[in-house]
Amino acid sequence: MAALNVAPEDFQYTHEQIPHHRRAPLILAKYPQVRELLGSKNPWTFAVILGCVLLQLVMAWYLKAASSWQIAACAYLVGAYAAHSLFVCIHEAGHNLIFRTTRANLAAGLVANLPTIFPTALSFRLYHSKHHSFLSVEEHDADIPSKWEAKLIRGYSLGKLFWLCFFPVFQILRTPRIKDQRSFDARIKTNWLVQILFTALIYSLMGPKALLYLMLSFWFSVGPHPLGARWVQEHWLVLDNHQETYSYYGPLNIINLNIGYHNEHHDFPSVPWNLLPEIKRRAPEFYDNLHSHSSLTGLFLRFVFDQEISMYSRIVRRLKYKTYSP
Repeated sequence: MAALNVAPEDFQYTHEQIPHHRRAPLILAKYPQVRELLGSKNPWTFAVILGCVLLQLVMAWYLKAASSWQIAACAYLVGAYAAHSLFVCIHEAGHNLIFRTTRANLAAGLVANLPTIFPTALSFRLYHSKHHSFLSVEEHDADIPSKWEAKLIRGYSLGKLFWLCFFPVFQILRTPRIKDQRSFDARIKTNWLVQILFTALIYSLMGPKALLYLMLSFWFSVGPHPLGARWVQEHWLVLDNHQETYSYYGPLNIINLNIGYHNEHHDFPSVPWNLLPEIKRRAPEFYDNLHSHSSLTGLFLRFVFDQEISMYSRIVRRLKYKTYSP
């Protein structure tokens, strides 16, 4: 695979169909045994949620009188991993992959959201479904950087580091461009109410430093941290091979609950995290020839310091196709 030679100054546009909507039917035709994985649920994911929530609460209590540097260090070295795992659990709940009913999955998402403070679970569910159905279509996919965002940051190292530090803010600023977005409905209001009550409870019982630990844990988990390279890993064009989605096959998949198997997930979004490696095992030739990443830390450093990678290093889809949902 050839490395990029120059930082792009515009997105790479395509009129082609979403690759996952082409590949999934081919896999099912050749390997019909993959079909038995579709629609599976993994209720043990809720045990992961409860474990991570408990860990974060214990850490918050332990650090309620700690110094600021101790809080920041623990948030970076411990809390970020727990918060990232919870975010992946929110992702699983958003796909209804934990329990059989939508209501139960909504509740699981709300529980997973608790120690990450910011109310993201139910709004993420809405925007993420569009990401799958309309991958890389600017008007529907909030994962694509806005043009003003790409023009502002470009390929400068300090700019990209700034972007990672404030990644949640940039994500929020993209949402107004999304068409057909749902208003501030009852579900999202419930998410906000639950988080406000939980935050008030933590503040009253443990104090502001405990709250600071939880907030920093969330911030590090999605930003200036090797875990933050996940956002680059999934759909960023780091090689001149026009591949739209990349998987990560490394040790952090243990904490990331296999979200690194991103080609497999986009091909079959109705398969829970524990069965994603099984898709690759059953249909190896469809994935072995795709480029993948083996180190999120290496990718993080390359994204920041390689000025040939810019905010424009993304594919943008000009046409919308009928979605395929295996």
